[in-house]
Amino acid sequence: MKNVTLVLEDGTKFHGKSFGYEQPVAGEVVFNTAMMGYPESLTDPSYAGQLMTLTYPLVGNYGVPPFTVEENKIATFMESDKIYASAIIVADYSEQYSHWNAVESLADWLKREHVPGITGIDTRELTKVLREHGVMMGKILFDDQPDNIPDADYNGVNFVDKVSCKSIIKYNEGAGKKVVLVDCGVKNNIIRCLINRDVEVIRVPWNYDYTNMEFDGLFLANGPGDPDLCEDAVNVIRKQMSINTKPICGICMGNQLLAKAGGASIFKLKYGHRSHNQPVRMVGTDKCYITSQNHGYAVDASTLGKDWEELFVNMNDGSNEGIRHKTNPWFTSQFHPEACSGPVDTEFMFDKFVEALR
Repeated sequence: MKNVTLVLEDGTKFHGKSFGYEQPVAGEVVFNTAMMGYPESLTDPSYAGQLMTLTYPLVGNYGVPPFTVEENKIATFMESDKIYASAIIVADYSEQYSHWNAVESLADWLKREHVPGITGIDTRELTKVLREHGVMMGKILFDDQPDNIPDADYNGVNFVDKVSCKSIIKYNEGAGKKVVLVDCGVKNNIIRCLINRDVEVIRVPWNYDYTNMEFDGLFLANGPGDPDLCEDAVNVIRKQMSINTKPICGICMGNQLLAKAGGASIFKLKYGHRSHNQPVRMVGTDKCYITSQNHGYAVDASTLGKDWEELFVNMNDGSNEGIRHKTNPWFTSQFHPEACSGPVDTEFMFDKFVEALR
């Protein structure tokens, strides 16, 4: 294993060993406090451009499942077609793995997909630095190579455009109801949750104008980066809302885009929510759910228009976790109800959406 150094933009350095692809990389350094689920997280397009730090100390012990594709054209065990995170940072990489479904080690997978990995980093200390300062840009540099890569450019980059599909893709054709899915970086399990409820899914690029299409409901997917750079998508959503009141549901980035279409503004969280254990409360009730999350931005609930209200709030920091329209069947969650990986406490959000299609 080669010696590597993680250098944060404030000059802080963490030294470790390489266990992935041997190539320097720059990106936004973020942390995830989940205890498992690295195959799903690495293939989540919402991590595009980011150096993903896992706070759970032991990583790699259950290997990596095969990349198989089901009849419905969805990968069985991965959340997309490849690794989207720019790198993974762990405290203790387990070279030996054991799992009934594993076909290769995490290291071999990273090398095959040209993604760097660092082990031997004090990820708890790194997390403290990021919590105090806020997420920072950083570089992974190999000690025997010169620093010849440019600093990460995360601000102003439309990562949604980078990860969204480029043409229309259909799933479960011929099913009863038709749902247009706006692909901002959609996870496979979102599509699977819709298919399992017997709807036809029409997946369109993030900036596609679907308003003249025949469909029964609109679903706004998750995705990476700054929602303020997705004004084209917001304009189409706003146009759709002005035409009719067909059901609309959004997840993560979808929550932010619908909020923007309704007139609200977005702000960047200090260090985001990336974990399996974020508690959220349904507004107006005592119901609290444990949720899976992966986002760095949030809706400013104080800017919601008079026709909108909060649906969920985060119990840790009070930030918005979902909105709903007071009269029309338009609602969202900032968290991931499909939770792959993570708890499935809130999968009922899909049931509510499909029920609204009838």
